[in-house]
Amino acid sequence: MYRTFQTVLIPGIIVAIVTYVATQFLITYLYNAGIIAEDRNKGKVKRMASSGGLAVAAGVIFGILAYVFGGTFVFIPVVSTSDLLAVALSVMLIAMVGFLDDINVQKKRVKSTDMMDIRQGLKQWQKPVLTFVGALPLMAINAGVSVVDIPILGNVNLGLFFPIVVIPLAVVFVSNAVNLLGGFDGLQPGMALIAGIGFLIYSIAFGSYMGTLLSTLFVAAVLTFLPFNAVNPRIIPGDTFTYATGAIFVAIMVMGNAEAVGIIIFIPWIIEFFLHLRRKFKVTDLGIRQPDGSMKAPYGRKIYSLTHVVMNLKKATERDVTIYLCAFEAAFVILALLLKVFGVL
Repeated sequence: MYRTFQTVLIPGIIVAIVTYVATQFLITYLYNAGIIAEDRNKGKVKRMASSGGLAVAAGVIFGILAYVFGGTFVFIPVVSTSDLLAVALSVMLIAMVGFLDDINVQKKRVKSTDMMDIRQGLKQWQKPVLTFVGALPLMAINAGVSVVDIPILGNVNLGLFFPIVVIPLAVVFVSNAVNLLGGFDGLQPGMALIAGIGFLIYSIAFGSYMGTLLSTLFVAAVLTFLPFNAVNPRIIPGDTFTYATGAIFVAIMVMGNAEAVGIIIFIPWIIEFFLHLRRKFKVTDLGIRQPDGSMKAPYGRKIYSLTHVVMNLKKATERDVTIYLCAFEAAFVILALLLKVFGVL
């Protein structure tokens, strides 16, 4: 028991150290390299380094490598190290796709997601196509178990349909859906952290070591990165963060046997996907800053994002939007865990 605890804790500490050092480095390096984004929710437009998700991805990958190293030279691994290496490769590949999206910065503002922005990014159709590469390592090792517990239907054996169809669709959908909701200090890493804690609690409570390990690494990375984006923000997570988060979520759900719980935890992003779909994804989540610091919904009473819901509910500041949506995600995490405890899932 103690040794098993060590094999989770030590990689988690390594993740935190790597993420902290990498974030500090990227704040200056990416800004000087011109890989920047604009924060328009303040009194004046503020430019800062983008693609901070590189630090989170690096932290998780180094944590996985630390476990694999220990499993090779120090202890007998509880889970397959080849499976973990496939997860690391998946995170790296999909983070690179996010980086391609982040580095397309223009000298002059151009039309992007229904607003003028210096960051043009990839074309809308390119994102799902390219994020497919993040699924290839998981497909190659036939990750997870093809018998899936589907609500109402019960256990269903999907056979080869699972690695060939379900996994790539899950990676593409989850990574792109996470990418839709953001634009406010601490919102993306905050919601992702809450979801990660939910997966961690589930994995510990229901005995999934793989889920516990991956969730711990992810939570350690995001918890370390969050202050750099939420408190006096100096770096924006970027698409490297959202895409990598999607790949990690799918890995936890598939390898930690948490598909049903994961669907409930992921409901806020599913809602966001369909809200964006109403306007063919040509939507901005951002509000229009008012003189008193509050945010006005950009489309009036028309709702195309969960952020618009908050801005229409009350006179909300940027922090209010983040807090309300993080609380919204926490509610679904609690719901998922309760449904599991009472045997509904």
